[in-house]
Amino acid sequence: MLSLEPERIVCVYCASSRSCHPEYHQAAFRLGVVLADDGYTILYGGGGSGSMGALADGALSHRGRVVGVLPKFMADLEWGHNGLSQLELVEDMRTRKHLMLSRSHAVVALPGGSGTLEEWFEAVSLKRLGLYLNPIVLVNTRGFFDPLLQVLSLAVAERFMDERHKAMWQVVAEPEQVPGAINSAPAWSHSAREFSTQ
Repeated sequence: MLSLEPERIVCVYCASSRSCHPEYHQAAFRLGVVLADDGYTILYGGGGSGSMGALADGALSHRGRVVGVLPKFMADLEWGHNGLSQLELVEDMRTRKHLMLSRSHAVVALPGGSGTLEEWFEAVSLKRLGLYLNPIVLVNTRGFFDPLLQVLSLAVAERFMDERHKAMWQVVAEPEQVPGAINSAPAWSHSAREFSTQ
């Protein structure tokens, strides 16, 4: 089992793609540095390539603590990062997602594909239901999340979501803004259930 101090753990969702624009990997590396310098433990998916690897490398280069949560089949495929502070092997993707979210003090999402987006939406959905109460931050490198934010605004405009739901996440342009966004995020409570279906 993981032995972490929960008040300083940031769960980071990010991608493993090696083929995306280099700016995404650079932003991931910078985020790792920023979180390490701020004293956060990074809890992420354990991968060694793409933004995942860059995030871990950035934090480790500044003596940060990085904990990976990796499904066993990915370890068998040698997809894991070899230099982490701690690596937790789990049975499947669902266990991985639950462990990462339940242990975290905040969630940060970097640009990524379907897996990253699915993880982020699950965190937001649980926050809407008052089951996850911590800050959720999007790092909008290269304006990647602009279309997503437009869809969410449309969901509010069409009354599938309440205007108050927009406070569930914060958006920053640069990794260096993440600690400030975490610290200044609006408080959220179980009372969110009162307007979750309005």
